[in-house]
Amino acid sequence: MTTLNIAIAGSSGRMGRTLLEAVEQSPDMRLAAALERPGSPYLEKDAGELIGALCGVVVSDDVTAALGKSDMLIDFTRPEATMMHVASCREKGVKMVIGTTGFSPQQEEELKAASKEIAIVFAPNMSVGVNVTLKLLEVAAKALSEGYDIEIIEAHHRHKIDAPSGTALQMGRVVAQALGRDLSEVAVYGREGITGERAADAIGFATVRGGDIVGDHTVMFAGTGERIEISHRASSRATFAEGALRAARFLEGRQSGLFDMQDVLGLRE
Repeated sequence: MTTLNIAIAGSSGRMGRTLLEAVEQSPDMRLAAALERPGSPYLEKDAGELIGALCGVVVSDDVTAALGKSDMLIDFTRPEATMMHVASCREKGVKMVIGTTGFSPQQEEELKAASKEIAIVFAPNMSVGVNVTLKLLEVAAKALSEGYDIEIIEAHHRHKIDAPSGTALQMGRVVAQALGRDLSEVAVYGREGITGERAADAIGFATVRGGDIVGDHTVMFAGTGERIEISHRASSRATFAEGALRAARFLEGRQSGLFDMQDVLGLRE
């Protein structure tokens, strides 16, 4: 059995710690490096302290050294940090699993360019359940293409910095594509005051932030006399970590290309 050497960016964060634990528990993976930002109080400490068990890997801010030990980097940080890591991985030929959200269109173009040289799985949500939900939404949208208004409601913890969530936006893109619409033209991100009657082709988004909500998403198809709701609720970040590890395994043997979880799970038609 091949052992994959994994580096984790943002190792002291919520997802970083969950990823550390998942890698440590995976018999086919080895934690090669744990990265943190310069000035982090966790630098030079054993990464295992973050999850309650020493592992012999010291937390570092030296990206170049970390990538020299690693087959791939798993990154759930912030767009600016991720883009710096993309440049380093591109230079070193190290593959990436990216779960960061909030990228600008220009940054997404940079990811596409990097994928011509290294293999990347980029998905706003690594959960297996969410990605099955995306497939269900595609089927539902095609069947409910006439006479149904579409609204997307998402909720996350108080610390999330981008809105709507990357997952909600991906749900919107999937639905819009299935209906032959351009999401940038039909999306409505907030309503207040006298808004006028709802446009028939609109796809609405509503955002909730509070407490420690891991991630709730519901897509509502509201028709006359009935309402269909397709929902996914995450109760633990472990589901995102397990999806990220599946993505890492998927990249083994692939040298370049930009993939998402639909590819990883074999859901792409």
